[in-house]
Amino acid sequence: MPVSGTLLAFDFGTMRIGVAVGNSIAHTSQPLVTLHGEQNEVRFAAIAGLIKEWQPAALIVGLPCNDDGTPHEMTRLCRRFANRLKGRFNLPTILVDERYTSASASMALTGMGVRGIRQKPLIDQVAAQHILQAYFDEPTMATFA
Repeated sequence: MPVSGTLLAFDFGTMRIGVAVGNSIAHTSQPLVTLHGEQNEVRFAAIAGLIKEWQPAALIVGLPCNDDGTPHEMTRLCRRFANRLKGRFNLPTILVDERYTSASASMALTGMGVRGIRQKPLIDQVAAQHILQAYFDEPTMATFA
């Protein structure tokens, strides 16, 4: 069952978290920011600021898997991140298959003329945008954390 309203999406990584914002009514999304650093308290303080600013109806987290759909170490870490978001912010938190979103984000950036090392500061937030778009395209394929 799709969630209606503003949504924040996250492309979780151990060094960076890409964030995108979108609207489920218009099915539009845009890259927002890349959060840097490994310290959880710093990350969650930044996320709290984004939640205060955007007032999302739900949070979308990309769930990485192997090509065949089996989990790996980052799958576990992303589930843990999603559970922490849900626990801290008491918002519906939805997991979306993120296979190939980094590759599609890189292709999109290349198409806009952003190549090579110039993609690094943008790739995670564009991947988060692609995760959010995947939710808009197939909301029934998502699962709640």
